Amino acid sequence: MSDVSPFGRLPCGSRLLDLSRPHVMGILNVTPDSFSDGGRFGQRDKALRHAEAMLLAGVTLIDVGGESTRPGARAVSPIEELERVAPVVDAIAAELDVIISVDTSTPAVMREAARLGAGLINDVRALQRDGALDAVRDTGLPVCLMHMRGEPGSMQDSPQYADVVAQVRDFLLERMIVCESEGIARDRIILDPGFGFAKNLQHNLSLFKHLAKLHALGRPLLVGVSRKSMIGQALGREVGGRLSGSLALAALGISKGARILRVHDVAETVDVVRMLAAVEAAE
Repeated sequence: MSDVSPFGRLPCGSRLLDLSRPHVMGILNVTPDSFSDGGRFGQRDKALRHAEAMLLAGVTLIDVGGESTRPGARAVSPIEELERVAPVVDAIAAELDVIISVDTSTPAVMREAARLGAGLINDVRALQRDGALDAVRDTGLPVCLMHMRGEPGSMQDSPQYADVVAQVRDFLLERMIVCESEGIARDRIILDPGFGFAKNLQHNLSLFKHLAKLHALGRPLLVGVSRKSMIGQALGREVGGRLSGSLALAALGISKGARILRVHDVAETVDVVRMLAAVEAAE
């Protein structure tokens, strides 16, 4: 395991997230077009049952998203996104004891989700949309800032970096500084390197290999690589055949100090986390 000083407890609305140990975040896409599970959980009751199953399997957080951010995804209006997300957040908050994360860049969705009981904002655009900084500051919730260039529809159009690790680190540092200047304390921030977002296979592999260098930023890291194209390209697997690669990267991510794993395959990833913890606890 990576020799990283443990973080403390992060207030997430009415709940606390103990960042001294790794956690699994289950993905709940309430979209028709997400790359892996689009359309499966668009109805409120189906989404709630899936959230319940993930909680029983061992997740600490459930990440609800109403806008697909896969390469080539179409934009959705704030109203459409809110109509997808709000009923699901409301239902989970009423029925399940779990931290709700909302995968959104839209200020109106951030505010309403917080009102309904969400405990974390997870923004792939790192609060760069107009009004997003104000929304997160006003909710008082923690936020995950992710690295991405451009927009999902065009982000994979020939991305180039002189030094992908250094440039991702510099971007995340700059966004943290902006957040602090707008009243969002550094201890409310989680960081996501953005695997698969404006990065080709070699960028993703290099970034993962040197993930520990991002610990210099002093904030917990979220890693989201579950079923992504980097696994498909490295192993020659379609989406349905990427479980082994996803679990390998989950174990490697924890060994490099990641605190949160954002995944589709919850039960299998929870087993990885528990097995690693059992080894670490041995004499």
